[in-house]
Amino acid sequence: MSKKMKIALSLFLAVIIALAFAAGCLIGGETSPQNDFDIVEQAWEIILRDYVENDQIDTEALAQGAVRGMVEALGDPYTSYLDAEDYQLGLKSLEGSFEGVGAYVTIKDEQLMIIAPIADSPADKAGIRAGDIVLEIDGQSTTGMSLVEAVLLVQGPEGTQVDLLVLHEGETEPELISIIRAVIEVPSVEFEMREEFAYIVITNFSERTAEELLTVIETINQQGAEGIILDLRGNPGGLLETVVDVAGFFLREGVVVDVVDSKGNHDVYSVRPGGITTDLPMVVLVDEYSASGSEVLAGALQDYGRAVIAGTTTFGKGSVDILRRLGDGSGLYITNARWLTPKGRLIEGEGIYPDYELELEGEDAIQWAIDYLRSN
Repeated sequence: MSKKMKIALSLFLAVIIALAFAAGCLIGGETSPQNDFDIVEQAWEIILRDYVENDQIDTEALAQGAVRGMVEALGDPYTSYLDAEDYQLGLKSLEGSFEGVGAYVTIKDEQLMIIAPIADSPADKAGIRAGDIVLEIDGQSTTGMSLVEAVLLVQGPEGTQVDLLVLHEGETEPELISIIRAVIEVPSVEFEMREEFAYIVITNFSERTAEELLTVIETINQQGAEGIILDLRGNPGGLLETVVDVAGFFLREGVVVDVVDSKGNHDVYSVRPGGITTDLPMVVLVDEYSASGSEVLAGALQDYGRAVIAGTTTFGKGSVDILRRLGDGSGLYITNARWLTPKGRLIEGEGIYPDYELELEGEDAIQWAIDYLRSN
């Protein structure tokens, strides 16, 4: 299984596939295919042989259309087809920087939704909020659009403009927001001491998150922190290997996540021994925008009783998505497995239920966590 399985809700790639054609009148006999793929092959041969202008058929475009159609038929918003250029963009998204507006997005209830803007990004400064529904991108409706298609439309060269028509949560009239794209350096770990407690925010799980967190853990040990508040609110996920590495800072041993593929095979990811681990009491803050990798981490810490989970039920994105290259340089970004917590709980469509449900937001939730750690 790939070492760079993308969990997140996130983020920036594309994938797959299809064939769609309609017949007006049928002339001649029909054959019975031995399997479903025979139908696709037969359709391909009929189009090339019988189409009135078959000398003008672009077979490359025909093949790409077939792939896109198959992907569309899956009905999975996280599975997409990428042409060769977009495939290379997808690879770059794993490195922690990209050109765009700076917002994490997902598909929820068949709508393109903002999970969270990245702090101080162009999207954040322009007024994009968590929970916004994106109705149009540069005048193009997002209805029926895949996650990858939407992301690639929003991304673009630094200094160029993109117009987003968004409906803010709780409002009835949409707002047109113009944003100038920039190079987005995706933050990963933020830290500060709140009196005797360490307040740590993990915004996403990138290739550099574990290294950044190592420095934070060493610092809080030196400063004599008495507890940890780990804030995963609005965290859309990231790389599964990174989530496992991060779990190792808080768990000395045990399974972090059980990955179950389409054939029922289990691939268990466990804590790697030998690293720095803290035993300080913990509160983990989550919300409805905590997705994918953040749900894996919260679920593991909850299953082992290592931390108290507080907030609202998480997003429920428990799928493993991998990027596969096709022979022409294009690729498929495809859902190929589901995650289970160490105790076998399904994350997909369920989310992680908090130990303490909070209606508090922002600083109020942080203060609740401080009060909880002091009283326990």
